[in-house]
Amino acid sequence: MSGTHNTVSLRENALQLGPRKKSSISDPLVSYGRHFGRTVHALANVQALITNGLLRMGELSDSPDVFFTAEQRREHKVFDTLMQSVPGLEDRLMNGTEEDVAKIVELIQKGASSARSDDTKSVKGPILEWITPHGQHLTPPLSRNVKVDRGFHHERTGKLLCSAGLDWNNQEIKQRLKSGEVTIAGDQWPVFLYRDYQYDSEDPWKGLFQSSLLVKAFKHIFTSPSSVEKEPTATRAGNARIHGMTRVTPASIAYVATQVRFALSSSSIFSRTDTVTDSERFYNSVLELFEDPDEQNEVDDLLVWWNRQIFPSYSSAKRTISKDSALAKIRERRAAMKAAAASASIAAQTGHGHGPQGIGGE
Repeated sequence: MSGTHNTVSLRENALQLGPRKKSSISDPLVSYGRHFGRTVHALANVQALITNGLLRMGELSDSPDVFFTAEQRREHKVFDTLMQSVPGLEDRLMNGTEEDVAKIVELIQKGASSARSDDTKSVKGPILEWITPHGQHLTPPLSRNVKVDRGFHHERTGKLLCSAGLDWNNQEIKQRLKSGEVTIAGDQWPVFLYRDYQYDSEDPWKGLFQSSLLVKAFKHIFTSPSSVEKEPTATRAGNARIHGMTRVTPASIAYVATQVRFALSSSSIFSRTDTVTDSERFYNSVLELFEDPDEQNEVDDLLVWWNRQIFPSYSSAKRTISKDSALAKIRERRAAMKAAAASASIAAQTGHGHGPQGIGGE
């Protein structure tokens, strides 16, 4: 590494979909890989992620953060999360042979890829029931197994996939979407992400990622298909229970949203090179919003909302406190009073004056 470079040149981008490999051996790492894909990063190239991560832990361990790009720092956070989520993984990687590391990579990648594939198949049929208004039928009917009539070819799926801000009821827009003359990029988000499928251009956070469709799909994937319409039971362990998952992660919301978006589309195969569904760009754009420091208050509130939908035992005491609430003001005032008291105490001890008496009435 040259000292004149501002950034470290690592190998492949680890946060892009890696190669699919098959393994005939069942291993706990496959299970960890499945959960990693669903809750940490669905499209990571595990080979590049681990290679770059080990470089950072080894020969680049003394390099300060400023030497790495924002993308490389984000990538390393994903690597750290993987290390923490799999018991003993760091030791196995640091002390194993090249063949050992290659096998670990293969198994984790297999888990992430197979989970995504399984969930894509699993959601494809039930989603038709979830999008059918109560007491009504889809007209014309849609097949549970064949997707060619979905997407912008059908009134219901087309309306849900229509980009927030576009008017599906505008016949010209509808026709151009149906014909493929206009395509919607992955970072142009569809209206199904919003509560009641209503987008407010004046307040784009209002109801975002709070649609009943997303909640049903999340329960289907993470708790159990039977929990979609009722409280989950303990008789059959869902994916969340198997992995000790007690709260929703931002990446798990992005993952479910990506699965729902694909299920509504007319595309038959999930592929990163599919420019029609543009799933990879969609997934990453959602993650970028969730990781934006300027949006953390809204993201924290959203996670509290999600945890209440999915995990009934989630305590309401964990609700985030609004910056402008009375409680926030009380805590702010108390912190100021404590700081003043501490300053007065230091001043008194060093002989630079006497602090105010009876701060806070105590």
